[in-house]
Amino acid sequence: MPRPGTAAIFGSFLRLGITAFGGPAMVAHIKEMSVKRNGWLTEETFKDGVVICQSMPGATAMQMAAYVGLRVAGVRGAIASYAGFGLPAFLLMLTLAVFYSGSRELPLVVSLFQGLQVMVVAIVANATFRFGRDVGKKPEDLVLAGVAAALFWLGVSPFAVIVGAAIAGALLFRGPALPPSFTKKEGDAGKVPRPIVVFMLLACAGVAGLYFADRKLYQIAALMLRIDLFAFGGGFASLPLMFHEVVNAMGWMDGKTFMDGIALGQVTPGPIIITATFVGYLVRGFPGALVATAAIFTPSFVVLVAVTPFFDRLKSGRHFFGATRGILASFVGLLFYMTIRFAVA
Repeated sequence: MPRPGTAAIFGSFLRLGITAFGGPAMVAHIKEMSVKRNGWLTEETFKDGVVICQSMPGATAMQMAAYVGLRVAGVRGAIASYAGFGLPAFLLMLTLAVFYSGSRELPLVVSLFQGLQVMVVAIVANATFRFGRDVGKKPEDLVLAGVAAALFWLGVSPFAVIVGAAIAGALLFRGPALPPSFTKKEGDAGKVPRPIVVFMLLACAGVAGLYFADRKLYQIAALMLRIDLFAFGGGFASLPLMFHEVVNAMGWMDGKTFMDGIALGQVTPGPIIITATFVGYLVRGFPGALVATAAIFTPSFVVLVAVTPFFDRLKSGRHFFGATRGILASFVGLLFYMTIRFAVA
């Protein structure tokens, strides 16, 4: 079957993104489109992508969209699929943020969001349970989760907690090195695609430009970049980091407003981290929403594209297995802490 161009890839993922409800469950729909319906990838290549995306930071469904585009049409294909899949969620969340900003004091809207906050507590509690069920295989995992929750409660930066958990995991969990399975394509082995290097340089230049042009936008960009870079385990892993930075550290909004953003993130298609658009708009209007959205998706995209050629070598290392396991265990604790905070808000 002829390989599609970037416009066709963008259009296909745009249509998929309009109905992208369910977060990680969308991976099955991406597989249906790219493997079964269009024949762009083989079953084995798609499975390799799932392993890669689950091991990298960022929202799994968004990462899988980028992976498919990358395998089909290189970096340009990855950008097309990533942008197409995420655009509907951004536009809808931006619309909802504008509505929320202008009407959140109305009694009817206040009552509505009070009800939605109960839903948010249930959603985060369920995410904590699912993380704990998948990660908490041994007592050491639960100990790491408990220590992470306690440190977060004491006000320790979650980024420091995650780094510490990665080091502890690398020392505690030296599991078996995984056998090679990544299906390499010509030109993949040991080489970072040149376009992604250019993309990284442009992104760095953009952030540097914000520092001099608008300090508030720079703060938003730096904050969201940092959150996405550390958000291993899917979109929900970004929530405790975003909560700490936006509510506790920066004081840009209170906990209840942040919960409203999560609620809106759940009723829009796409990953829960689209909450960043809501935060950006409330802090700095449309420019803030645009910068926050770009920043929350850029690091994980760059990591995916840059690491994919090296992934077989990376996953065969025993320390990689342990560090990833430690990070995921720490997110159980961080999500548990956030569940308690939301429940008493």
